Amino acid sequence: MAAPDTPTLVLDSTDAAPRLAREFLAKQFADWGIADDYLGRLIVCELVTNAYRHGEGPIVVRLRRDEHDGRPVIEVWDAGEGRPVVRPEDHAAVSGRGLRLVAEFVRDRWGVRPLVEGGKAVWAKLPAP
Repeated sequence: MAAPDTPTLVLDSTDAAPRLAREFLAKQFADWGIADDYLGRLIVCELVTNAYRHGEGPIVVRLRRDEHDGRPVIEVWDAGEGRPVVRPEDHAAVSGRGLRLVAEFVRDRWGVRPLVEGGKAVWAKLPAP
């Protein structure tokens, strides 16, 4: 469970979820005094979109600051058992590039962890500006 001071948003798994997650992140980053939220919005949108398309159940978005360096960490939970995989590069594909972009933008500071109650949390730690 999230600590009381960890901003958390629970979303229905619908096509509105990515937009609502971007708005949530933008507000939280503003509250934290982070002026440039572009990369955060892009990453939360991609992770929530993956949860919507490939996961199960409600989607939980948690935002926190790393206790060691203060950098934002985005976590997206869903109840699906499948794990996201970075697909091989395919220039002819019309989808499937999102996780590759996330991995490149965060310099491979992302991962997946199983949840005790089932499902998974996909996380990404944003680089220093």
